Amino acid sequence: MNLSTKLLILMIMAAMSANPIIGQDFDDFIAVDSGLIALMNAKTIDGTGDQSKLGQTILIEGDKIIAVGPGSDITVPDRAVKIDLSGHTIIPGLIGLHNHSFYTGGRGRSAQLSFSGSRLYLGSGVTTIRTTGARAPYEELNLKDQIESGQAIGPTMYTTGPYITGEQGSQTMARLSDAGQARRLVDYWSNEGVSWFKAYTWISREELGAVIDEAHKNGKKVTAHLCSVGYREAVALGIDNLEHGLFANSEYAPSKTPDQCPPGFSGAYGDLDINSEAVQSTFKDMVDNGVSMTSTLVVYEISVAGRPPIHERVYDILAPEIASEVREIAVARRAGQGSIDPRVFAKAMQYERAFVEAGGLLAAGVDPTGYGAAPPGFGDQRNYELLLEAGFSHPEVVQIMSANGAKVLGILDEVGTIQPGKTADLVVLEGDLEEIGNLHTTKFVFKQGVGWDSHKLIESVRGIVGIR
Repeated sequence: MNLSTKLLILMIMAAMSANPIIGQDFDDFIAVDSGLIALMNAKTIDGTGDQSKLGQTILIEGDKIIAVGPGSDITVPDRAVKIDLSGHTIIPGLIGLHNHSFYTGGRGRSAQLSFSGSRLYLGSGVTTIRTTGARAPYEELNLKDQIESGQAIGPTMYTTGPYITGEQGSQTMARLSDAGQARRLVDYWSNEGVSWFKAYTWISREELGAVIDEAHKNGKKVTAHLCSVGYREAVALGIDNLEHGLFANSEYAPSKTPDQCPPGFSGAYGDLDINSEAVQSTFKDMVDNGVSMTSTLVVYEISVAGRPPIHERVYDILAPEIASEVREIAVARRAGQGSIDPRVFAKAMQYERAFVEAGGLLAAGVDPTGYGAAPPGFGDQRNYELLLEAGFSHPEVVQIMSANGAKVLGILDEVGTIQPGKTADLVVLEGDLEEIGNLHTTKFVFKQGVGWDSHKLIESVRGIVGIR
């Protein structure tokens, strides 16, 4: 082998081993980046729950919002970059509370989406995520560091440790044998830097109590996708958040026994009385103890019989080999094969609305799992439509998907609403959101004062979502 051939081989090996994220120039994806920006003449829905406002100007300096109000009330300095957003709507950046860094789809496929998933989240308007269960905790922590240091594109991340379950669970989960193991696991991952923990379906009350207690000692919080433990039991143990609403609360199942997960329990919930003492007691316990609920309607809606077809944009963004499998499963589910009863889905929507009416704190997230028709970001956008369908108004849905998520994460002083002093995390949409009724027209996504081009971010991952 001659010298030039050896050098060529070494160069190829170096290129293959290098981190493809580090050193990238992201300027092509940035639409607006200036020290002082004025977003002018826009309609705003500010995340506080208040009604929308017309003719608003938002002044951004650095990474902060410094002024918000009618254009006639805001003095825009001459040096500001002025963007006329007549005919546009601005909402706070979305905060996804069940937004994994991995994806599952098709016939048993799964992948970490550290490249495509993080870009798709941000391009879809999701500026902050909590990962809510990790298959690769170190990859999440490393991705978080890369995003924060400008080496990768993506949302602000609140990472979680590995799924913590009991006697049953997938190969990627921590299967507990006792409460002592739970404490050791929580202590270890707390020291490694995760901010939340997620308990899973087969955890026992004793084990869940140990997870919660150890997490709180370490200044961390706990959420859960439950089954073996009911919601009121979890609240009594001190849990902070509960995932999936009605679909994961087994306490109304007649066959429920302590520390056991009754199979298929939610299938009978179509006849559940939301005004019953049992349901209202759940809500009261959660509200009284400050326990929030995360809505993940989209990951269930994709499997409900008789619903409209999955939007073509979902298949178009996925890797082709995955899209074909996802489409086949979606058609079968809509036709009633392995489907969720529409009455149960309607009841789940009613459950979430009733929880809010009872004073509960409802946030939202996508959960890009199942058979894969709710990919990162796009699934969050679909949640917007489903929460409207559940009976919430546009200002309420914006609040659920922004400010309420910030409250759960304890960062409402920083993000979640369009107010002076907050970090400039914003979503700019073409058109009137209250007339359009969906987030598909997202144009710019401001994260920490930098305006990213939504279309370019999404196009950069088209055809690879699900594999990279």
